[in-house]
Amino acid sequence: MSFAATLGLVALVQIGMPRLFATPDSSTTAKVALWGGRELVTLMLASLVAGFATTPYSAFHFHRVAPYGVLANLGAMPVVSALVMPAGILGLLAMPFGCDGFFWWLMGIGIDWMIVVSRWVANLPGALGRMAAFGVGPLIAASLGVILMGLLRTPLRWSGTLLLAVSVAWAVAARQPDILISGDGRNVAVRGSDGRLHLMRTGKDAFLVKEWLAADADARPAADPSLPGGVSCDDAGCVVPMADGSLVAQALRADALTDDCARAALIVTAKQAPPDCAAAVIDQGRLRRQGTLALWRKGNEFAADAVRPKGYDRPWAPMAPGAADNNDGVLISRPAPPRAQDATPSESDLQSED
Repeated sequence: MSFAATLGLVALVQIGMPRLFATPDSSTTAKVALWGGRELVTLMLASLVAGFATTPYSAFHFHRVAPYGVLANLGAMPVVSALVMPAGILGLLAMPFGCDGFFWWLMGIGIDWMIVVSRWVANLPGALGRMAAFGVGPLIAASLGVILMGLLRTPLRWSGTLLLAVSVAWAVAARQPDILISGDGRNVAVRGSDGRLHLMRTGKDAFLVKEWLAADADARPAADPSLPGGVSCDDAGCVVPMADGSLVAQALRADALTDDCARAALIVTAKQAPPDCAAAVIDQGRLRRQGTLALWRKGNEFAADAVRPKGYDRPWAPMAPGAADNNDGVLISRPAPPRAQDATPSESDLQSED
């Protein structure tokens, strides 16, 4: 994000920042500059450009955009430049002599002002823009657009705006997962017919749920009472319908698997499913090997995106034992029903009986 902001500011200087108020001798311009108009416009443009350049990355990583960032910077940055930073430097210089307390007090006043401005902006209507998760494709397209606009000096640089528009449309059109499964299988979120996530939860991982909701552009808190809406639970497990009415089950006991295999399209369980189970099964072994899973329904199959896909092996996250030999694929399908055997006697058997 820092590189993108710096590139945007360099491009702003190349395009025309030095030409702002290029006629300082004119009476109107001189009066405006005297009252700080030049600095105000410069700060506004710098905030706009830097915020614009970093928006794709904040939307990708944090699922948020800040439409009032310029307003917050206009309120806070003059105090930072005039009070906070000078007081900090003077405090460091005065520290060896033991007379630095006054400067830290001044710095605290500036920081308190920054907090007041940030809270005021955060409470404005529409101050927090939410963005649902999207893949790296739109982010790469947006990065190329920013690079073209920042590095090229010919009119061809404006072709970057086309790439930015494509990246925005691509990101908005990204399909969200139908099912989210935590790495321990204790939290399962299923998208219902209302388009929102419904949670089957046997663990209390509020941070995980909060991140799932943020990635879904859902403003509900992790403890919202509507999250388990539509979920039916008993001692043996839980079930919840998907948007198409098919069921997703979370089986906590082995005796629940018989009914779940007959009714559900997908089962999440730490138990061993029977070999003739008609539902797709996510077991504890797969979760241990691949971690958290996001699933998209595709007909009778589920496309899976795992935190640790098959073949993933890093020094800081080594491959789980036996993962290389396992048949974990990107598609999770229901087992094919056994083919019915033809019991009709062959013609030779009929003739021998005659």
